[in-house]
Amino acid sequence: MSNIKERKAMVETVAQKMGKSVFNENVAPKVTTPRMEYQKESSKVVSLQDAIRLSGLKDGMTISFHHHFRGGDKVVNMVVDELAKMGFKNLHVAASSLQDVHKPLIEHIKNGVITKISTSGLRGELANEISKGLMDEPVVFRSHGGRGSAIATGELHIDVAFLGAPSSDPLGNACGYSRSENAKSICGSLGYALPDAQYADKVVIITDDLVAYPNTPNSISERNVDFVVVVDSVGDSSKIASGAIRDTKNPRDILLAQLAAKVIINSGYFKDGFSIQTGSGGASLAAVKFIKDEMIKQNIKASFALGGITSHMVQLHQEGLIERLIDVQSFDKVAAESIKTDPMHKEVSANEYASADECGSATHYLDMVILSALEVDVNFNVNVLVGSDGIIRGAIGGHPDTAADSALSIIVCPLLRGRIPCVVDEVTTLITPGSSIDVVVTEYGIAVNPRRPEIAQRLKEAGLKIVDIKELKEKADKMIGKAAPLPFKDKVVGVVMNRDGSVLDVIKNIG
Repeated sequence: MSNIKERKAMVETVAQKMGKSVFNENVAPKVTTPRMEYQKESSKVVSLQDAIRLSGLKDGMTISFHHHFRGGDKVVNMVVDELAKMGFKNLHVAASSLQDVHKPLIEHIKNGVITKISTSGLRGELANEISKGLMDEPVVFRSHGGRGSAIATGELHIDVAFLGAPSSDPLGNACGYSRSENAKSICGSLGYALPDAQYADKVVIITDDLVAYPNTPNSISERNVDFVVVVDSVGDSSKIASGAIRDTKNPRDILLAQLAAKVIINSGYFKDGFSIQTGSGGASLAAVKFIKDEMIKQNIKASFALGGITSHMVQLHQEGLIERLIDVQSFDKVAAESIKTDPMHKEVSANEYASADECGSATHYLDMVILSALEVDVNFNVNVLVGSDGIIRGAIGGHPDTAADSALSIIVCPLLRGRIPCVVDEVTTLITPGSSIDVVVTEYGIAVNPRRPEIAQRLKEAGLKIVDIKELKEKADKMIGKAAPLPFKDKVVGVVMNRDGSVLDVIKNIG
């Protein structure tokens, strides 16, 4: 159409039908800020106090954090201290996990700044005080997959997420490492922060390395970020591999690792293309070393290793024995560096890792998982959260998620820890139901769940010592006697959620 007037009339007619106005160059806003000037002047970059104020946070709301720096985390204490100074009360802290370093939260609970906690785990003095009844509201414990599902469905609604990141640009593109010369920290995967970034009403990235836009590749996208706060340090990378994550030189752990490796090799699942996840306990990690030689001998390669990725898994991957690494949490600096440079080392969110609600979550395609336990009972139920003294001292993590979804779940634990039995009549706290557990490996024999007779047969044919789990419990009793009941009181200090959102168990305060 050549006639300008006719074209304008047509534009006006179409705009009117669509209920839209017609573009007018004389009144339309113009973008005049050059890109580099805008980058330097991003309105997202503010102080922590301003981020809190601008987020609209109010008393009684829910704030969230991730635990990828584990014992080296500095973000939780920093943020909650600032919230206390600003006068906030009655807050719900929804952290993916809480560590020994978060002891300062005790005073914030006493002062009413924090009145609710949702998490996967508690450790240290904070756990001790909560176990004894510090809080009026019980702590809600969820597995990593359960937490991801609860966030996605809105059951766990997050008002403001405060997410520490080793690097971010001024618009909020953030990741768990930095390529700049000013890098101060590294944590690798930000898998447990990703549901928070996706679903929280407001997202605050806290970083100690503000880099040039665009920060690529990024774990968290600028489209999900409202504010960026620059601080001196978000975490101490040297303390990531601490607590439950450990190599072992303990002869008993090494024996358990050897037995677990034999279970794997003779299970029927040890074949080319198998997939595997290991827990963070010493024996679980050591088992990887013992299957390595057999993989080489039989020319078997794993398709992927899943979960919290360690240097052991990275080494096997680099040697060509594991094709891909699927990483929800980098368990040491070697793994954190690997995800930075290796395209076959994939970062996943907690939902992609272990959500029961997502048909594509990686745990659904997991062949074998090796896990540790504080207690196993005669019905194969497992406790990984509450110690034999009634004190909360661990984390649910992905234990019930991987046990439920894997084709073969293996628990590795000693019969006794000192004078404390690990095989008992009934677990102190139910974390992973026995229906999800296939094999329990102890130094006095291997118990196979009656639900899996084919596994028991294969292991017997391989010459492994198979025993009834009740025999293990009776042996422990003969060695140390029957333990007296714990002096639990009547106050509920913790509620354990099943991964499907139902209530699995409760934890009472200890005297």
